[in-house]
Amino acid sequence: MPTYDYRLELTGEVFEVKHRMSEKLYNWGELCEVAGVEPGETPVDSPVTRILSAVGVMKSSSLKNPQMPPCMSGGGCSGGGCGV
Repeated sequence: MPTYDYRLELTGEVFEVKHRMSEKLYNWGELCEVAGVEPGETPVDSPVTRILSAVGVMKSSSLKNPQMPPCMSGGGCSGGGCGV
């Protein structure tokens, strides 16, 4: 299941939850139900907004070098950064 970040508009806090791609969450109560947490004192009808995050997905066969860079496989990157 994909992971999504939602911002609770009342407080500005960001929460990470997993749910089906076809599902959308609109309020704190729905988010709590999906995440399996208690809503606490926050009103369950408080709106939440899904935060868009850019993620690139590609097949390794389309790369010139289909091997993972060292920093992605537990090694270090030379020069301090690999740009991943």
